[in-house]
Amino acid sequence: MTEQPEDSELPSTQGARRSGLVYAIAALVVLLVGAAAGMLITLAAVGGDDEHPGPDSIDVGFSQDMRVHHLQAITMAGLARDRSDDAEVRQLAFDIESTQLDQSGQFSGWLTAWGQPTLAPTDQPHMRWMATAHSHGGGAGVDLMPGMATSEELAKLRGLQGKEFNVYFLQLMLRHHQGGLEMASYAADHARADYVRNLARKIQEGQRAETGLLTRMLSDRGGSPLPN
Repeated sequence: MTEQPEDSELPSTQGARRSGLVYAIAALVVLLVGAAAGMLITLAAVGGDDEHPGPDSIDVGFSQDMRVHHLQAITMAGLARDRSDDAEVRQLAFDIESTQLDQSGQFSGWLTAWGQPTLAPTDQPHMRWMATAHSHGGGAGVDLMPGMATSEELAKLRGLQGKEFNVYFLQLMLRHHQGGLEMASYAADHARADYVRNLARKIQEGQRAETGLLTRMLSDRGGSPLPN
């Protein structure tokens, strides 16, 4: 008589692993397709603009800085999508990752079409394009954009698991969204190109909505916002 495996849960465990792998592959495909689509749509929009913004313009500065801001959110969301044990957190992380990857593709497309680098010079501070005195940039710029996590905070997130990971991810992402709103609001009002203002408004509206969701999810898990 053939012996049965002692661990009767082994088949279901293998099935769960296969399902997780399939989900991860599917998520990666969706993200890559979204980024490519964002690039193509953006290049088509910019193609009709005969006068491209210069390196010191609001359009270029916003695109460079918001792209960097988005890339950190994508990094944090990718961690949560892969490692969180909370289905609602994983779903939110995937939504943030896919949305901001698409928008980052649009920023890259604009900057390429304009003949500008996707990153501002490393010896220049961020947010110099925001010339209003009340802004964080104040015309002089900042080294760390509002809402950005430090390298120490990212290392702490990577070292957590379970509920502690979920709460800290929500705290960091909430602060990140709140910090990015000022840049999006300024560009929505002051960028020259219509398509730049339109995307800035979409970011503004989307992150305001997600800020409310993040606040609710954080409260449901016994957490509170980080100080700004």
